[in-house]
This record gives sequence, structure tokens and C-alpha cells, in this order.
Amino acid sequence: MAVIAALAEFERDLLVERTQSGLSRAKAQGKVLGRPRSIDAQASKLVAERLERGEAVAALAREYGTSRQSIMRIRQSANAPGSPTP
Repeated sequence: MAVIAALAEFERDLLVERTQSGLSRAKAQGKVLGRPRSIDAQASKLVAERLERGEAVAALAREYGTSRQSIMRIRQSANAPGSPTP
């Protein structure tokens, strides 16, 4: 049993190493990893401007077909000191 467990652990380590290698290679090729954004950069700028004018978060979320949290994240990044506009 100990030999089988050692082989399984070794195979698991190889799998993790191959996965990390593949992710690094994809990043080096410029591929974007993760879930796609629900609002593109141009729409984010418009949302930030409308938030500054006092429009409601929930109303903007309904209009853009996204969650309130996504709109609040745009507001937070727009209000962060020294951060570029979303």
C-alpha cells in the first residue's frame, strides 16, 4: 500500500507541475485566463461617469444586464486614488 500511495503522490505532483507549466505558457502567449468581464472597458467608463452623476447602482446593473456587485466594483476602482479609469 505504501508503494501505491507513493506512486499516486508522485503522479499528483507531476500533474500539478504540468498544469502550472501550461498556465505559464498560455500567459506568455498573451492568452487571457479566467472568466470574461461582463462589461467592457468602454461601457465601464460610461458606468463610472453615470455613477458620478448620481444614478442608482441597481438601475445601471439592470440596464447593462450585470450584477450590482459588478457596478459597485467599477465604482470602487474609479474612486481609488491613483488608479486609472476602468
